[in-house]
Amino acid sequence: MRNYKKKAAALLVAAALGASTIPYAVMNVSAAPAVITKVSASSPLSNKDIEAAVKELVKLGVMQGYPDQSMGSLNPINRAELAKMIVKTFLLEDSAPNAVTLTDVSPNAWYEDYAATVVALGIMQAENGQFGPRAVVSDEELIQAVSKALKRDLKSVNAWASPFSSTNNNLTRGEAAYLLQTAHKAIPSDQAKITNVQTLNAITLIVTFDKPLTTTDEEFTKAKTDFAFNDGLTLTNMPRLKTGSIATYIVPTSVQQAGTTYNLTYKGQNAASFTGNATKVNMTTASQVTNDTFEVEALQANGVTDYGYIISAYSGGRGANAFILDENNQAGGKTFQIISSMQARQVTITPEGGQPIIAKYVPFTQSTDGKQEPKFRLPEGQALKPGVTYMVTSDWAAIANASFVAKEIPTLQLTGAEAASETSILLTLTQDPGDELFSGRSVELTAPTGEKIVASYKYSSRKGAVGVFDLAKDTKLTPGTTYTVKPIGSWATAQDVTMSLK
Repeated sequence: MRNYKKKAAALLVAAALGASTIPYAVMNVSAAPAVITKVSASSPLSNKDIEAAVKELVKLGVMQGYPDQSMGSLNPINRAELAKMIVKTFLLEDSAPNAVTLTDVSPNAWYEDYAATVVALGIMQAENGQFGPRAVVSDEELIQAVSKALKRDLKSVNAWASPFSSTNNNLTRGEAAYLLQTAHKAIPSDQAKITNVQTLNAITLIVTFDKPLTTTDEEFTKAKTDFAFNDGLTLTNMPRLKTGSIATYIVPTSVQQAGTTYNLTYKGQNAASFTGNATKVNMTTASQVTNDTFEVEALQANGVTDYGYIISAYSGGRGANAFILDENNQAGGKTFQIISSMQARQVTITPEGGQPIIAKYVPFTQSTDGKQEPKFRLPEGQALKPGVTYMVTSDWAAIANASFVAKEIPTLQLTGAEAASETSILLTLTQDPGDELFSGRSVELTAPTGEKIVASYKYSSRKGAVGVFDLAKDTKLTPGTTYTVKPIGSWATAQDVTMSLK
């Protein structure tokens, strides 16, 4: 989490007001005109920031005023207050799947329904049934609660909270209002409209909406229809929300034609026009990884980042490697190029004195194990010839060191197979192949009757030398039948490998 700054002034105010009381401001009374208490001198938030946030939450029915017409912006916020504000901000009334019992909350308490809702939804915790309604909320607890309620990554919510800080990691009502107002803007909507489009490079758009898209609208099959372009330009994968943004997306396209004017319509409505971008992504080195597969490397040190490190959907999984690019695609004073989705990408590889060959991207290999090295594979049945120099070229990438001399790479051996279920099997190789060997690979299972079943690698399932392979759709293993397992193609060899489903 953030390193929170000290706020001595707020602590003194909190102590004077009494942190253990539940203020009248959250009860169901008519909202009074907001009178904003001065923000403490050590807070980066201005009076204007707090006033705007509180006014918006009053308008939404999330906050209400004290009898003296103040909003208690410097009062420390407790868990009962936060429960109500969370429920009201994200419209969670009557959304809890199951009833919960809170042993320290009276059934007649004004906050009982709110507390029960946030606990039932997993937004706030009640260990052993104890909710602790008068406990003062910490910055970290607020950020966790907002992340869960909004279903947004912690890194983004933490960034939204960065303008304020608290003594002893306790925060005020005004600060909570500021974060909740920001988060309210980030509630997805199926009525979202495009407000801005920028071309980042030949295969990437940066598209900002007035609201985030719903999960349904982000899905590739729908998004590909919703985003419509002229002159053959298409979406190549789903739009991905940038970490730390409210509603700005990285949108991968087919290769744009430099100088062409493209008109974008979204859900049938004219959205924007832009000029095709000639900028190619700066890649560093092309190199061989197997007898039919090579990779093209990019380095963050050179100002190039894979989109997987800067999108909300991947933020948690990338851990400390994930980071935030601002609206100018800068971080740490450096401007970054972005490699958007490699789905459907291809490059040309040409042997010295030979004909060009189209190599296609190997799914789920563009950014793994902390490396930015998308893999590309020759057509089925073709292999790199040892001793021959190959040159890799692309209409979307500029490769600094684009040639390599092919060599013979020993083929790994399939040593074992076992049934994981009637529709999937576990395959073991002599050694960890790395994702470049398992990805896109298949095996054939042959029964004594001659029946053949194909199983293909389940992406991202590899654990060391073992990978999960799923059977083709509508096929199942027959219990008691012994199958002979052989790789399809030359990516591996197998000798007397059999398996059966008990």
